[in-house]
Amino acid sequence: MRIKLFSWLYFLPVCSIFFGIHVALVSGDCLGDGRVCLEDEMMLLLHLKSTLKFNDAASNKLVSWNQSTHCCSWGGVIWDATAHVVSLDLSSEFISGGFNGSSSLFNLQHLQRLNLANNTFSSQIPPGFGKLGNLIYLNLSNANFYGQIPIEISGLTRLVTIDFSILYFPGLPTPKLENPNLRMMVQNLTELTELYLDGVDISAQGKEWCQALSSSVPNLHVLSLQSCYLSGPLDSSLLKLRSLSSISLDYNNFSAAPVPDFLANFSNLTQLRLSSCGLYGTFPEKIFQVRTLQILDLSNNMLLKGSLPEFPQGGSLETLVLSGTKFSGKVPNSIGNLKRLTIIELRDCDFSGPIPKAVANLTQLVYLDFSNNKFSGSISPLDLSRNNLTGPISSFHWDGLVNLVALDSSNNALNGSLPTQLFSLPSLQMIELSNNQFSGPLSEFPVVPFSALNTLDLSINNLEGPRPESVFHLQSLNNLDLSSNKFIGTVELSSFQKLGNLTTLSLSYNNLSINAGLATPALPLPLNLRRLLLASCNLRTFPDLSTHSGFTHLDLSDNQISGSIPSWIWNIGNGSQSLANLNLSHNLLEDLQQPLSNPRPSLYYIDLRFNQLRGPIPTPPPFSIGTIPSCLIQNEALAVLNLGRNKLIGNIPGELGHMCSLHTLDLNENLLDGKIPKSLANCEALEILNLGNNGMNDTFPFWLKNISSLRELVLRGNKFHGHIGCPDSNSTWPMLQIVDLALNNFNDDV
Repeated sequence: MRIKLFSWLYFLPVCSIFFGIHVALVSGDCLGDGRVCLEDEMMLLLHLKSTLKFNDAASNKLVSWNQSTHCCSWGGVIWDATAHVVSLDLSSEFISGGFNGSSSLFNLQHLQRLNLANNTFSSQIPPGFGKLGNLIYLNLSNANFYGQIPIEISGLTRLVTIDFSILYFPGLPTPKLENPNLRMMVQNLTELTELYLDGVDISAQGKEWCQALSSSVPNLHVLSLQSCYLSGPLDSSLLKLRSLSSISLDYNNFSAAPVPDFLANFSNLTQLRLSSCGLYGTFPEKIFQVRTLQILDLSNNMLLKGSLPEFPQGGSLETLVLSGTKFSGKVPNSIGNLKRLTIIELRDCDFSGPIPKAVANLTQLVYLDFSNNKFSGSISPLDLSRNNLTGPISSFHWDGLVNLVALDSSNNALNGSLPTQLFSLPSLQMIELSNNQFSGPLSEFPVVPFSALNTLDLSINNLEGPRPESVFHLQSLNNLDLSSNKFIGTVELSSFQKLGNLTTLSLSYNNLSINAGLATPALPLPLNLRRLLLASCNLRTFPDLSTHSGFTHLDLSDNQISGSIPSWIWNIGNGSQSLANLNLSHNLLEDLQQPLSNPRPSLYYIDLRFNQLRGPIPTPPPFSIGTIPSCLIQNEALAVLNLGRNKLIGNIPGELGHMCSLHTLDLNENLLDGKIPKSLANCEALEILNLGNNGMNDTFPFWLKNISSLRELVLRGNKFHGHIGCPDSNSTWPMLQIVDLALNNFNDDV
C-alpha cells in the first residue's frame, strides 16, 4: 500500500466527521437463530473501550459499544457463527492513547482480522499481539506506533497481510526492525502475500533484505518498502518471489545502482515504483513491454537515462511517471496505443521533438505534464509548460478529451485565439495558459451544466476587449487570474458576488477601471475569497472589506487611492486566514486613520512606499517591533516592511523584540532623523537594511556585525559620522553584496 501525503486514506476521517460515513462490519442478522454474543467477549470489548482515549464526538464505532444496544450493532465488530469476535476494525477512530501490553484486546483469541490504522497511539507496538495466533490480517498503519517491532509478530504464522506503514517525516520516531531484523520477523510468515512496511527503519543492504524475503515469503504478491533506509543494488534472489505483482521501493538510497533487467521477468507485475532511489545507468526498455504493467514511477532519479520504446497495441499501462530523470529522445507516436493511460508525467526530462498527434487518442487521460523539456514545433493536441512550443491551439478538436481534468500549457510561446471548446469539456477542472502570446478577445463561451472548472489562469498574455459574462456561469471557480492582459471596460467589483466559491481574484495590470462599491452591501464579496489582487485597476477608493473574515493577500498598489488608510485593514481575517501580505504602494495615501488598532499577528509583508504619508512613525506598545508602527504590526512575525519614499519624520522609535523576524527594512527617502536603534541587532535574519536619504545622525552600526545574513546595507545621504568598520571582528557580514555609504560624514576612505 503506497502511502502519500494526499492519500485517500486520510480522507476517511474527514468523511466520518462531516458526513457520518461509517461501514459497520456486521452481517444482516449477525449471529442468526436468535443467538447472542458471548458475554465474556462483550465484556472484553467494553473493557477495551474504557481503557482507550478517544474523541467521542468524532467516533463512529467505539461510541456505539454499550450494553444497552445489541452487540450486532457495535461498529467495527464481526462475530462468527459461534458468537466469537473474528474481526475488529477501529481504524480512524481518533484514538490517542490508553493501549498497552495488558490490553484486553489480546484476550480475543479468535480474532482473525485487526485494523487499528489512522489513530494516534503514541507508543511502541506491544508484544501482546503475539497472543493473537489466529490473525490473518494485521493493520497498524499510520497509528503513531514507534520503536522496535517485537519478535512476537514472527509467531503469527497465519498472517496473510501485514501493514505497519507510516507517513514518513524526517526526525519523527518511527517503527524499526533492528533486533529482530527483517529476516527474523518474516522467517515464519510463509503464508504472507502482502507486506507494507513504508517508513519502517530497516537499514539493510540489498542482498540482505532481498534474500530475507525470497527465502521466507514465497507467496508474496505485494511488497511495499518505501522510505525504509534500504540500500542497493536489488538482488536477483527476488526472482524466487514468482507471484510478486506490486513492487514499491520509493525513497530509498540504492547508491547510484542500475535498474536490473530481471524485473522484466515478473510475469504478473502490475506496479513498479522506484521514485527517488538514486538510480543511474540506462533503464531496460523491456520492462516497458511487460504486458501486465499498469503503473511505472521512476521519478526523481536524476542520473537515470533511457528512452521510450515503441508501444504495442493492448498495453495495460495506466500511469507513467518519469519526471526528474534524464530520459530523452522523442515521444513515439505509438504512445497512442496506451488506451488505458490516465496519468503521464514527463516533467523535467530531456525529451525533444514534436509532441505526437496520437496523444489525442488517449481518451482516458486525466493528467498530463510535459513541462521543462525541449519539445518544439507547433502544438498538437496537448502541451504543457516551460517548453519552446509555438503556434495556435484553436484548430485542435478538443471535444474528444472528455476525461481531461487539467490542461497546463503555461510558459510557452503559444499564440492565436483561445478555443472556446475548452470550456465545454465536462471533466476539466484546470485551465492554465499563463505567460504565452494569446491575443484577441476572450469571446463568450458555452458552459456545460455543473461545470467542474475551478482554475482559470490566462495571465500574462495579450488578450483584449471586455471580459466575457460567461465567466460568471463558472460556479465552481476557485481561482480566476486575468492579470497582465489588455482587457478594457468598467468592472463592478460587486459582480463577483456571483462566484461564491472564489478564493483568488486577480485583475491587475489591464486597462480596466474597477468600481469598488458593492451594489448590494448585504451581499459581500465571496466568503471564501482569500486573495484579492487589483493592482493598476484605476481604483479611487478602498473596497469596503471591513466585514470580510478571510483575506490573506491584498494588493491595491498602483492605483489612485487617496486619503487615510482605514483602521479596519489591520484586522482583516481570522486565525490562519488573517491578512499576511498587504501592498498599498504607489497611491496617494496621506495618513493612518485614528484610532490605530492592533493588527493580526499573521501580517508579515507591508509595502507602503511611493505614497504621501507624513508625520512621525507611531510609537509601538511595549514588546512590539520597534521600527514598525504599532498600527501596522504588534507581533514578531513581520518579514518585510517597506515605507520608502514617503514623508515620515522623527526617530525610528521603540525596541525590536528578541524574536524579530525582519528580512527587509526599507525606510529610504523619508525625513527621519536620530539614531539607529541598537535593538535592531535582534533581527538576526535581516537581509536588507535601507535607511538612505534621510537625516539620521549616528555612527557606523558596528553592533549589527553578528547578523550574518545581511546582503544589502544602504546608509547614503544621511549624517553618519566617525570611523567605518567593526572593531574586533574578522568575519563581518559574509553574505554582503551591496554597501552604499555615500554622502555622509565618515572620517575614513572606503
